[in-house]
Amino acid sequence: MIEVTKEAAVRIRSLLEEDGKLASHGLRMKVVGGGCSGLQYQLSFDDIVREIDHAIEVDGVKVIVDEKSALYLVGARLDFIDTLQESGFKIQNPNASNTCGCGQSFAA
Repeated sequence: MIEVTKEAAVRIRSLLEEDGKLASHGLRMKVVGGGCSGLQYQLSFDDIVREIDHAIEVDGVKVIVDEKSALYLVGARLDFIDTLQESGFKIQNPNASNTCGCGQSFAA
């Protein structure tokens, strides 16, 4: 499945707590068509876990991946980076055969 770093879990928890949704929601990771290379990641908060979803809990937060997206995310790693140059979630995906120059989309 997917690895979620402690830094990513802490940031997810912080965002959910700000919205008062920690107990009811999780982070949904999805792979959708789009971008220069054909596929891109979509992150959103969701309170529904379907039977066909894959859900893991890391440090008290849920991460939800639909069945189709899970095929592209096997072995991927979700991290949160906060430096002077950049801040945000980063996905390292061993299944990505190519990424676009801006880093927002990939091919598999």
